[in-house]
Amino acid sequence: MTTLTRHALAALLICASALTAQAQVHIIKGASAAVGVDISKITTANTPAARMVRNTLEKDLSRSGWMTVQTPGQVQVQGRISETGGEVLFECRVVNAVDQEYLNATYRQPAAHAVHLAHQVANDIVVKSTGKPTFFLARLAMLGVSQGAKELYVADSSAQIIQQITRDRTNAVKPRWSPDNRFISYASFISRWCDIYTIEFATGKRQRVAAFPGSNTGGAISPDGRSMALVLTKDGNPDLYVMDIASKRLTRLTHTPRATEGSPTWSPDGSQIVYVSDTAGSPQLYIISRSGGAPKRLTYEGSQNVEPDWGANGLIAYQSLVGGKFRIAIIDPNSGQSRIITPPDAAYESPSWAPDGRHLACARAVNYSYSIYLLDSEGGAPVALTTSGEWSAPSWSH
Repeated sequence: MTTLTRHALAALLICASALTAQAQVHIIKGASAAVGVDISKITTANTPAARMVRNTLEKDLSRSGWMTVQTPGQVQVQGRISETGGEVLFECRVVNAVDQEYLNATYRQPAAHAVHLAHQVANDIVVKSTGKPTFFLARLAMLGVSQGAKELYVADSSAQIIQQITRDRTNAVKPRWSPDNRFISYASFISRWCDIYTIEFATGKRQRVAAFPGSNTGGAISPDGRSMALVLTKDGNPDLYVMDIASKRLTRLTHTPRATEGSPTWSPDGSQIVYVSDTAGSPQLYIISRSGGAPKRLTYEGSQNVEPDWGANGLIAYQSLVGGKFRIAIIDPNSGQSRIITPPDAAYESPSWAPDGRHLACARAVNYSYSIYLLDSEGGAPVALTTSGEWSAPSWSH
């Protein structure tokens, strides 16, 4: 097989061609009620780190979906943010309207970690006062363009701190976190062929884990951390496989000589895989048992439905071609009911569920320029996380 053929097959697995179609899908517009939180009683020192904590805290609370920053509010945050000796300190007390205390704690971090301190405080405020989870302590793996190539990066949940992970000067594809957040798996053309690699986030140690003849894409690690879902062309056509990571033993799940499979992702319990196939003529979502058997077609509306992500909440997010633009949709695999959660103002691609089960990250494209956006599945406008550079393929840690 020639280099050109292998690269073309890899690209076919990753990208979908642009077709125009209309789909009858329910569109969600409203946002659910949120608890008002008043942060006007926080005294903030006029230093960079203290101001960063205050600004990040306000952004986090506003983006939580569970709270809205207002004065007065049902919940009041009191305290002082100071900076001294290279450290930032947040003395924080959170109460309700009758002075019932939800939180009383002091947080301390080096000034360079001011953003992380703010994320921790914001998480604790939301969890303690509403009982709801947040995504503030999670990380985002994503692809950024550097010297003409898509390299792997990791950002904090607000994308204020972005760390470059690879410097390969070749394109990385579709990063995903392992269930324990220890590793990031992704496809890359480092060896000229498309193979699957893992990088240990803490150390940067990289390992090539799937390098079968032909194209290797997918790379989704199962919830138990023992298996990896792959799309391989080693037998001629792109088909879906499950690989035992320790032994490299393969189990072939699909046999579609005239179709292309791609983008596998695991169900929360690891018993099933949702993936993309054009076996019916256009790219659609299918579900199959991890041990094989007959696949079940999941999507019927929209001319293309690709890039699925199966959340811990049991719902599958994906990008659907509607009216000539990709938009983010969510489907319940049990009922088959779907809904679109993004407006038609731009193309929205590559959704990834946040660990709170409510929010998602995605790539938003305008005139072929990509940035990372935060979506609230319960309503509200998309929020830009990156405002400069070229960013795509976000993946939330667990």
